[in-house]
Amino acid sequence: MDGSRVSESSEHVRKNRIHWEGESAAYQKRNANQLDRWDRLGWGVWDVSEDDLHALGDVSGVDALEYGCGACQFGIKVAMRGARVTGLDLSSEQLRHGSTKMAETGVRFPVVNADGERIPFGDGSFDLVFCDHGVMGFADPYRTVPEVARVLRPGGVFAFNGTTPWIWVAWGDEDDRPASREMRADYFGLRRADHDDPEWTTTEFQLTYGDWIRLFRANRLLVEDLIELRPPADADTTYDDYAPLEWARAFPGEHIWKVRKALDAGS
Repeated sequence: MDGSRVSESSEHVRKNRIHWEGESAAYQKRNANQLDRWDRLGWGVWDVSEDDLHALGDVSGVDALEYGCGACQFGIKVAMRGARVTGLDLSSEQLRHGSTKMAETGVRFPVVNADGERIPFGDGSFDLVFCDHGVMGFADPYRTVPEVARVLRPGGVFAFNGTTPWIWVAWGDEDDRPASREMRADYFGLRRADHDDPEWTTTEFQLTYGDWIRLFRANRLLVEDLIELRPPADADTTYDDYAPLEWARAFPGEHIWKVRKALDAGS
């Protein structure tokens, strides 16, 4: 692990770092049964199989950045499939747990303790940037998307899973969770939510679908797919405060954007 301290660019970066430094141990313990399944590469709250979704595809030999790697479980599984993975995370505590996971599995790769809004890598460093919640849930997309576009090589892929506008509207104010079939919050004007619950003190970000697409296009990222995650009827999760299974099978609570950097300015 890179021993340098994270460079913090904004108040929400500092807030989220403090949260994850304090929450990491409890989070890893609470979700270990799901996160530490080394025989399965699954996405999101319901651990939906990559082998069914094909969001990443063949990763053999690609230079890949896990963007908000946490304790590196997802990245370890991608590395097991042949990618040359590098991890980045805001929380040194999460990365400390990641060192333990690497020792357990024998799969090792470099990690950097850094602010995802200012990626500490040169232009065109990666063929693939991937993220399962991670940075894209807790950083400003108007800062992260240009940074990802910068570090991707022409033709490179950015695939990230996160919350949908659907579930933000269904959650409404945080006291109203879990998700409801009612529209509890406005869709237009989605941008950020500041949570001050003592057990979950974060700032999180969301955009409307149109704003996402315009942001991608402004950074020469071409949309290849939007994969809306639907758990199987018998799915189980350790994230039981996210949404009931019945709701998640009726509405998309998570989705994976898959975008590709244009090969040239004329693409």
